[in-house]
Amino acid sequence: MSLKQQVEEGIKAAMKAKNQDELRALRAIKSLILLAETEKGGKGAVGESEEIKLLTKAAKQRKESIELFEQQNRQDLADKEKRELEVIEQFLPKQMSEEEIEVELENIIKEVGASGPQDMGKVMGAATKKLAGKADGKVIADKVKQLLNK
Repeated sequence: MSLKQQVEEGIKAAMKAKNQDELRALRAIKSLILLAETEKGGKGAVGESEEIKLLTKAAKQRKESIELFEQQNRQDLADKEKRELEVIEQFLPKQMSEEEIEVELENIIKEVGASGPQDMGKVMGAATKKLAGKADGKVIADKVKQLLNK
């Protein structure tokens, strides 16, 4: 079942359960998918990798909003964003632990033959492709810096 179909089923279930937070998040996901399908130069259908990118972007936006709302002492809005984030994360692939990321990055460093910080671009290019949707880009970058500076 495609992400779009899963989201539509989720919307129906949320409407029946009168769960407004889940409904709002699911409609936002559906909106992102529809925009991607109809954007100029698009292929019409959205592939799995594109879906993961859309969901990752939506999750990142929610996390940034949560930080902002908490800084401004708006816990009510932060809680709303947290509930939406939980719904979005249900559709994302399981995130890797820091240990798993480190093992993958060590393999990538060996594959590309990186020897120091000057090779960070090579490693990051390969790592972001291989770990797309499975790990946050910031965590990947921090780990790559740490591993290349050993």
